[in-house]
Amino acid sequence: MTTEAQGRLPAAYLAAGSSSFRDFLAGAAPELLPGSRALPVGSSVEAPHGTTIVSLVYDGGVVMAGDRRATMGNIIANRDMEKVFAADEYSAVGIAGTAGVALELVKLFQVELEHYEKIESALLSLEGKANRLAQMIRGNLGMAMQGLSVVPLFAGYDLELGTGRMFSYDVTGGCYEERDHHSIGSGSLFARGSLKKLWRPGLDGDTAVSVAIEALYDAADDDSATGGPDTGRRIWPTVAVIDSGGVRFVDEDALAGAVDAIIAARQGNPGGAR
Repeated sequence: MTTEAQGRLPAAYLAAGSSSFRDFLAGAAPELLPGSRALPVGSSVEAPHGTTIVSLVYDGGVVMAGDRRATMGNIIANRDMEKVFAADEYSAVGIAGTAGVALELVKLFQVELEHYEKIESALLSLEGKANRLAQMIRGNLGMAMQGLSVVPLFAGYDLELGTGRMFSYDVTGGCYEERDHHSIGSGSLFARGSLKKLWRPGLDGDTAVSVAIEALYDAADDDSATGGPDTGRRIWPTVAVIDSGGVRFVDEDALAGAVDAIIAARQGNPGGAR
């Protein structure tokens, strides 16, 4: 008779281990890890992909924003997908790449940070969080080689340094700290050009939010996979602001006002702000 049948927890739940939930899962149920369900060699899957995420630091924190469109080839698979999530109280993660795998990885990352906090009774440092996410991406390399790649953007408020910071990744799990601003996804080239044009040192929070929305607007203007603000359906970008008070998401009324201001400013000036 197994321990489960006797009403006891399996041995893996009773053994001493590290503060990493991912390490525990790898030993207790490795088939539940996103990267453990590799496809047969030579196969391919047509799956929805998330597109553009932008992030920028401002005087007091960091802003992260994402459009809401997911595409599958030349088809719009979803018009209102959420791509920016709170990782924990002081950090957020935005996803680009294969949507299903990315969402699964984000959920595992959230549990990883919560598990560490419960075991250690302390928050993991911001760099520690960034490195934990890099390990998860590295574990997905097999699926990435078969086309199911995930490339997130991670940002948070560093409690020790008192500033906002952000980190980008490649499909092999390489982790790189970015300065000032960054973007990922299919529209990142156009968003990055917009951020270079609009970002400046000493931005306040409200201006940083407007800059992020403007960058997504510019990306949607030239990249068909990036969804711009949809005033008819009232679908706005997801925008997270992270500062010493933690993560908060900008509400729809404030986003609608910011979008209306940007659209009005572009009347007769489609190139946008300078």
